Amino acid sequence: MRTLRPGDPVALEDDLLIESDNLPALAALPAATFDMAYLDPPFNTGAQQRRGALGYADAFADHGAFLVPRLERVRELLAPHGTLYLHLDYREAHRAKLALDELFGAECFLNELIWAYDYGGRPKRRWPAKHDTILVYVRDRDRYHFDSEEVEREPYMAPGLVGPEKAARGKLPSSVWWHTIVPTNSREKTGYPTQKPEGIVRRMVAASSRPGGWCLDPFAGSGTLGAVCRALGRRFVLIDSNPAAVAVTLGRLEPVHEATGGTA
Repeated sequence: MRTLRPGDPVALEDDLLIESDNLPALAALPAATFDMAYLDPPFNTGAQQRRGALGYADAFADHGAFLVPRLERVRELLAPHGTLYLHLDYREAHRAKLALDELFGAECFLNELIWAYDYGGRPKRRWPAKHDTILVYVRDRDRYHFDSEEVEREPYMAPGLVGPEKAARGKLPSSVWWHTIVPTNSREKTGYPTQKPEGIVRRMVAASSRPGGWCLDPFAGSGTLGAVCRALGRRFVLIDSNPAAVAVTLGRLEPVHEATGGTA
């Protein structure tokens, strides 16, 4: 197992899983390399996220001060045709968009995606919050890669209105994605408390990366980005400081090259 120290360069020769705080790990990666980056950071719920023995603290006095330096470095790591996907919920998405407008430039904003799902509690005194927000920014508005033909199509909600040929082909997903969470009995279920479904990550990777291209996830969690990249023929770098998350990801993706993060 190779030890990664802050500032040490990392040659991307194979898929890589790094156990480290992601800020020094990101600093060691080569700039202008990645087709796309997917960030699913802590949402700042103020609670401990836990399922069984797996969990992490999700509370920040200043969430922006934690996130912005990481976003800044990820922007540097994107290739000129690269795309950032930042996954948050209502607690921090509005502040994150202002920060991304500053970092990337407002002209590099591409989409606000809404992932809508249906699970969890049903409060009686407000509308139940059943969606996350994914902010999409590109490194260069004139050069970014987006291939809609690579994206799996979905059924029309009213197929009778479009005719049999269009109904059989399906449609390109819009900016609102209706997709279930990871079902309890699913083959992809790992037990990680905030695991995201492969179906939503697959759309991002398919549209915004090229076959053989490099994809980055600095908050790897259960390793969903890696699983999707393996299936689609992309390369990946995953980073997480939580040993439990790294263990889950290793179990899901073995064999994968692993590096540990040092502090020396």
